[in-house]
Order: sequence, then structure tokens, then C-alpha cells
Amino acid sequence: MITSVLLDIEGTVGDIAFVREVLFPYARRRIAQTLQRRWGDPEIGAIAAEAAHAAGSALARPDAAAAQFLAWMDQDRKVTPLKNLQGIIWREGYASGELKAHLYPDAIEAMAMWRKKGLRLFIYSSGSLEAQKLYFEHSVAGNLASAIDGYFDTTTGPKTEADSYLKISATIKAPPASILFLTDAPAEVAAAAKAGLQVRRIDRTRAPAYVGEEGGTTVLGSFASLAAATG
Repeated sequence: MITSVLLDIEGTVGDIAFVREVLFPYARRRIAQTLQRRWGDPEIGAIAAEAAHAAGSALARPDAAAAQFLAWMDQDRKVTPLKNLQGIIWREGYASGELKAHLYPDAIEAMAMWRKKGLRLFIYSSGSLEAQKLYFEHSVAGNLASAIDGYFDTTTGPKTEADSYLKISATIKAPPASILFLTDAPAEVAAAAKAGLQVRRIDRTRAPAYVGEEGGTTVLGSFASLAAATG
């Protein structure tokens, strides 16, 4: 019996284009000015120090730090200080109302139904914990933070390794077989299944009502057929 639902964000509950075409460019345009404006702030200082350690370079000035962060973005690196800086920039954008996170209507409906059934909802994304929380606090459906019981990022472990899902299982005190994991990434499907979780892959390129099987995994075009059958 499923008692907990673990959700990926990009390509699963929200359009991946929002992250790639809205959030990342928004942060990129503001990295240099944010570092320059807040260079003396302890929050930024801690991120800059962590970035210097990761880069193996002093990064003693805002322009040097900005160049490193932009290089990491160009390389699509999942570096913790970069994710944290992006989170700060997105926090400001959400607070100003410039940003509202995308959620698919079927995901919103499914999450509401699962909550009514008493299931717990958790998020596991490569984005920072703060970025995840901001996403659900400032969504197109309003503030959904109260619907989420916890968040996990890559500090728990890579999403492509089974041990990461076992750690989540232990943290939320739920047997792996009682957790349903939903993601669009085949490698994450394989890792979660190896850990013993129930898994469904979401393929948003399919028709919303699509239900099929690929490589022994159930593939769905959306959450439409899933929520009513869960719990």
C-alpha cells in the first residue's frame, strides 16, 4: 500500500521549459549585479567562499566570482554554491511577483487528491532545497507549501543511485515499497526501482491519457489516470 508519494519537479509536475527558459536565464542575467550589490552580506560571503573552495581559486572580487558562476552555468554543472546563489536570485524574483512557478493542472489535481486520501507528499529534485520550497510557495496555483511534507536535493545523494532513495525512505520512516516515485528520467526510475520503491515514469510528450510500459516500467502521459488509483 502506498503511503507516500515522492515527486520530481522538472518534466514531472512542472514544465521543464519553465526552468530552462525562465528560471535559468532570469538568474543568469542577475548573477553579476547580485554579487556586486550584496558582496558584503554574510549570506553571499558564505556562498562565495564555498564557490572558491569548489573552484580552487580565490574569487576575491565580485567580477571574478560572477565569471566562475557563469562558467558553471555554461557547463551545466550541478554545483552547490551555484544552486544556492540561483536560489537567492529566484527568491527575490518570486517575492517581487516577477516569477510564478509552472505546475501542470493534472499534477495540481493529483496532489490535492493524495492529500485528501492522507498520503504524504515529498519532493526530490536536483534544485536546492530553497529553490524547491520557493517553487511551491509561488506557483501558478498559489502557495502549495502546506501540501508538501518534505524536500530532498542532491545533498541526500545523486538521483541516479539507489542509496539515495534508501536514505529518503529511512528519513521519512516509510518502507521503500510504500513509496511511489514519479519522474521523467529513466535513470532515476532504474535507481528508485533498485531501491525497492514503486515507480512510474511520466512522459509529457505523450497524450495525457497515455498508459503504457517500457522496459518493465509503467509510463504515463500525465497524472490523469494515476491519482484515483493511488492510496
